[in-house]
Amino acid sequence: AVSVLAAVRGGDEVRRVRESNVLHEKSKGKTREGAEDKMTSGDVLSNRKMFYLLKTAFPNVQGEQGRDINTEEHVDAADQEVILWDRKIPEDILKEIATPKEVPAESVTVWIDPLDATQEYTEDLRKYVTTMVCVAVNGKPVLGVIHKPFSEYTAWAMVDGGSNVKARTSYNEKTPRIVVSRSHSGMVKQVALQTFGNQTTIIPAGGAGYKVLALLDVPDKSQEKADLYIHVTYIKKWDICAGNAILKALGGHMTTLSGEEISYTGSDGIEGGLLASIRMNHQALVRKLPDLEKTGH
Repeated sequence: AVSVLAAVRGGDEVRRVRESNVLHEKSKGKTREGAEDKMTSGDVLSNRKMFYLLKTAFPNVQGEQGRDINTEEHVDAADQEVILWDRKIPEDILKEIATPKEVPAESVTVWIDPLDATQEYTEDLRKYVTTMVCVAVNGKPVLGVIHKPFSEYTAWAMVDGGSNVKARTSYNEKTPRIVVSRSHSGMVKQVALQTFGNQTTIIPAGGAGYKVLALLDVPDKSQEKADLYIHVTYIKKWDICAGNAILKALGGHMTTLSGEEISYTGSDGIEGGLLASIRMNHQALVRKLPDLEKTGH
């Protein structure tokens, strides 16, 4: 419940800043692909709300490298807030949740993305923007929340614990619609056409949260639909953890391109690209894809 609330509260800040049109846009430098890594006051204010709401609710959860919660943005101690959670669990969550399980606090890592698709946010491409919370236990993603601030749609799912979102009834394995990153769709397009033939449709999109929702049955009109999500370069774990948890809870898969599970402890990112699918033979897809690692993407 607190993860859902954090994503929604963060989303409120993201929307408020975008609608004020004063983004205070800055660059954090360049990404590995050479794109500007942007930051706005939407990122900062959302981060503050999400971080402190979770931290106040569960003070004994520790993150990697002494951080309490793994987050994309730097948390400035000067901006510290105590945001109290009333510990009420909304009805719609209560009715889905199975029997609760207790786990030791030290086995829990929390990953938050206070504003996914910042580049698109600065371009006012609102449909791609999400706020995300993910909880992993012993490195395995168990709870994911993806919230779309501009349509106020929230998807959540918990492994063995219920969800408010489901898979679609059918997927096209022969000539799939593949959702890929807007910033480097060319590379994936080549690989996809090579693997699945010329009938394959490539959908370039912003934001990892948006791309995972493209695989699901989402009632949001602005959400495109895809059969597969492929990413071929380095990606950060706060971008993918929530989507990984949701897919896993619904019986889907998110792995590296070589089919390995992703651990949400240790480093902030993964090198091995990404393949996400649901209701498909995931390992057969992995075998079908060329060895992208060797081809240098």
